[in-house]
This record gives sequence, C-alpha cells and structure tokens, in this order.
Amino acid sequence: MTPEDIRALYQYNSWANHRLLDACEPLTPEQFTRDLRSSFPSVRDTLAHILGAEWLWHERFQSRSPSNLLNAVEFSTVAELRSRWSTVEGDLLRYVNGLTAEDLARVFQFRTTAGEIYPSPLWQALQHLANHSTYHRGQVVAFLRQLGLKGVALDLIRFYRERASAAGA
Repeated sequence: MTPEDIRALYQYNSWANHRLLDACEPLTPEQFTRDLRSSFPSVRDTLAHILGAEWLWHERFQSRSPSNLLNAVEFSTVAELRSRWSTVEGDLLRYVNGLTAEDLARVFQFRTTAGEIYPSPLWQALQHLANHSTYHRGQVVAFLRQLGLKGVALDLIRFYRERASAAGA
C-alpha cells in the first residue's frame, strides 16, 4: 500500500463514520441503548467500540499502550459520541497524512489490552483498523433497519464516486 492508498482509505473511513452518525441522530435514547443481541448489545455500544478501536490504535501508533477501550456508558447521546470522535478522527487523519512509504513498511510493536506484544508492519495495522470499522458500521446499519429507521449506504465505491463527482464540479 502506498501513502496515497492509506490516505484515501482513511478519508473513506471518516466519510463513512460521518454518514453513519448522521443516520443515528434520529434514534431515541431508548433505541440508542436497546439491547439488540449482537457482538455489542446496542447501537451506542457498537459505535463506542468503533470509536474506541480507532482511538486505541492511534495510541498504539504513538507508541502508547492503553489497557482498555473507551467505556460506552460515557456516551449517552450520538452528539457526545460525535464530539469525542471529532478529536480522535482529527488525530488519526493528521497521523495518516504524515506517513511516508518507509513508515508504512516499518514493523512496529504494540501491546494488546491483555498485555501481549505483537509486531506488525504499519500498513497492515492501518488496513486492519479501517476494515474493523467497516465491519462494525455494517452492524449498526443492520441495527438501524431493525429499529425501523432507514439504513445508509456506506460502500467504498459510493465514496469514490462522490469524491470524483465533487472533483469534477
């Protein structure tokens, strides 16, 4: 992967996160926290997991090793999640935008929340994080439909088409 590929992937990640949060705005507090019996119980818990993973991996990229993810109960509304996400997203995008080809090829070690140490090429960890967020965003879209709201299209090709259209305008 090139630095340009990683930057495009993280621009997509940001675009998809924003669209998903917008789609979650109409949820009532009860819908936001309702146990829907999935990997994470609720829309809130799943969104907090995505946010927490993006924060955690950025910390790892900075050679820090948090021992746990963010706690979903810290976020009682979509607005609270969005506010924290804005900071995490900015930090992550600034990091990604500064990467070189040499950085991406570098093997870095990180400590898991269980204390285990793993080496990984940076490009693989970055790709993993974007893929992880995509997986869980799909779960939230399914939750929205279960709750009677309209889903939202978050496909990568849609992002590329919107970006191309905006560039041509």
